[in-house]
Amino acid sequence: MSTAVVVPTIREDCARRFLHEWKDDLDGARVIVVEDNPERTFSLPAGCEHYAWDDIERDLGDLARIIPRRTSAVRSYGFWLAYHGGADVIWTLDDDCYPEDARRGTYLARIEGNLAWAAPSDAWWSTIGGLHPRGFPYGVREAKRPVMIHHGLWSQVPDLDGVTQLANPDFRLPPARERGPVPTGAMFPMCVMNLAFRREMTPAMYMLLMGQDDAGDRFGFDRFDDIWAGLLAKRICDHLGYAVTSGSPSVRHSRASDPRRNAELEAPGMAAHERLWPLIASARLEGESVAECYRELAGVVGACAVPAPPGYWRRLGSAMLDWASLFG
Repeated sequence: MSTAVVVPTIREDCARRFLHEWKDDLDGARVIVVEDNPERTFSLPAGCEHYAWDDIERDLGDLARIIPRRTSAVRSYGFWLAYHGGADVIWTLDDDCYPEDARRGTYLARIEGNLAWAAPSDAWWSTIGGLHPRGFPYGVREAKRPVMIHHGLWSQVPDLDGVTQLANPDFRLPPARERGPVPTGAMFPMCVMNLAFRREMTPAMYMLLMGQDDAGDRFGFDRFDDIWAGLLAKRICDHLGYAVTSGSPSVRHSRASDPRRNAELEAPGMAAHERLWPLIASARLEGESVAECYRELAGVVGACAVPAPPGYWRRLGSAMLDWASLFG
């Protein structure tokens, strides 16, 4: 497998520390750093590719408008680069996530291994351990599902919303030791700080319109780009019979963001989220490919009646269609 690693950043010190911390693990991977600025404002060591907004505009032309700015969703451009560069696996990390000390040098192989795994069917639930009980269908016992997305976890600082952060300021996580499939039909909170997916899923791995647009106007929602993208991707995986896994290998998340600021940014999306996720979870799909299903969901999103800033859902649905068009 060939792997591309996509990292959004806005700070030179964070980008340099990230590259230093990961130097033993990313050998052989294509490293794509997307600086969330109009143009590159600093240089980085050889061995990585470094892009900014002017590159997005040059490469995507009129469609550059679908890549949000002043938000980590700018990493979607890196996904586009990785896909068209032929990567089999796309792994994205935040610039404050580092390898856990005991696991240095093993990450790339483990990420690729997770996405090469065939997960067992969860169409039936066994009532006993060891052997299958009477009545458990033989066809299900050996059925497997390809893993298309692996959602890695984090040690130390967890990914919490601002309100929960404020209520639990000292909560920390140990390294993840296990991995397993997210049940078919269940949604999950997809965090993009440590996320890997197979190239076939790229048409559905668009980080949605958050932060501001290319004209500097704010969309009205923030910090739900990966969460809502996860709803769409999981619905597609369930429909197509693909598996999504979560767990090991985790990374060390070193910095907690400002919980009060997070709560402020998240507030407009909280009410929308409570109504949006059941809508996506129950959406009817008929497509036979990731891109076909994503276009169907773009229609659902574009027409939804969930309260939002004027024109947001229509604009988002249109951007989703534009994103899918980038992959044929």
